[in-house]
Amino acid sequence: MPPAHCMIAPSIVVVVQGAKRMWIADRAYRYDVSQFLITSLDLPGRSEVIEASPEVPCLGLALALDSFVLAELIAQGDAALPPRERSPVASVGLGTATPDILAPLARLVALLDEPEAIGVLAPLIKREIHFRLLQSDQAARLRQIASVDGHGFRVARAIDWLKAHYAESVRVEDLAGRARMSAPTFHHHFRQLTTMSPLQYQKQLRLDEARRLMLSERLDAASAAYRVGYESPSQFSREYSRLFGAPPKRDITNLRSQAATVAGGV
Repeated sequence: MPPAHCMIAPSIVVVVQGAKRMWIADRAYRYDVSQFLITSLDLPGRSEVIEASPEVPCLGLALALDSFVLAELIAQGDAALPPRERSPVASVGLGTATPDILAPLARLVALLDEPEAIGVLAPLIKREIHFRLLQSDQAARLRQIASVDGHGFRVARAIDWLKAHYAESVRVEDLAGRARMSAPTFHHHFRQLTTMSPLQYQKQLRLDEARRLMLSERLDAASAAYRVGYESPSQFSREYSRLFGAPPKRDITNLRSQAATVAGGV
């Protein structure tokens, strides 16, 4: 199947069988049993399975990260953690899947067979996973979102606002003000962390939501365009085709046809 568009929340994604690839803008991140994918900000991307078969399916899991747990662990055990990186790093990367990280993940999954213990043990295991990640080669990425004075935290606040107000007209200067940064500094760090500009990020949010509206709520292209903030249906169609590879009507028809084929095969 071609890569599927998705919104990736701050999370760790582990594959224990097969392999996957995540595209953020034009950069590809391939991960398998030896590496995990980690993201520290909400990012639009494209995900695809690249190694799988009926006999050996691709298996994995995603675990959302909790910035409050990260901040608490950093405050409590900073001396036991790797030194802080001075230079900003991108908000997505690949880490080494060590036994220290995989073991608590396996224990978390095993709790599905012991549902009465989930409420007590799952929070403790998740806390351990966050601690192990802060000791890993991806610690710098996680410190960015846990530091309330850091650029990553401020960009994350602007992203939260964009996700809630993607249909509104927005100026970079206003977003920078919400992040308490100058416009040039905000634009620089936003692109450094997300690999796209704030307006490109907003455009991706709009187009992803328009696609969902047409597919799930059966809106026509013009109605979906207006709903997500476009004033020109023709501009919407051009930008939609550029992102998804086909005009809105043809793309939605293809998606429904693929879903029907998969359902028929199942």
